[in-house]
Amino acid sequence: MISIHFLPVLVAAIVAFVLGFLFHGPLLGKTWMRLANIHPTGNEKMSDMYGQMIWNFVVNLVTAFALAMVYVLASTSPLMSSSALWNGLLCGFLVWVGFLVTSSSIEVIWMGKSYKLWMFEAGCSLIVILVMGAIIATL
Repeated sequence: MISIHFLPVLVAAIVAFVLGFLFHGPLLGKTWMRLANIHPTGNEKMSDMYGQMIWNFVVNLVTAFALAMVYVLASTSPLMSSSALWNGLLCGFLVWVGFLVTSSSIEVIWMGKSYKLWMFEAGCSLIVILVMGAIIATL
């Protein structure tokens, strides 16, 4: 039976949420808004975003749980190293390149999403998923 520990999943989801906020707010928010063609009016309220923030956190929980499943399954492979941290980073990278990058690229290929915005989001998601993998593997 597969044993998933909930604490690392919860911590990874919280950290992913915080990183997402930082990347799309204080650290790189102006770049993101320019790439996404978002023009703030000054009338935006935090209370208008609560629903989206809750769903965002739920998505982070699902992602962290799925990554934990991948990690647990992959860590039993003889192809993995003895370092839990390295295994977590490797699992995060493989999930990122194999699923996140490839599935989101459809938005550029077929839906006309900005390539630069896609690259920005792909870079942010790489950092987030690597951190999540590291947390899941080491906690």
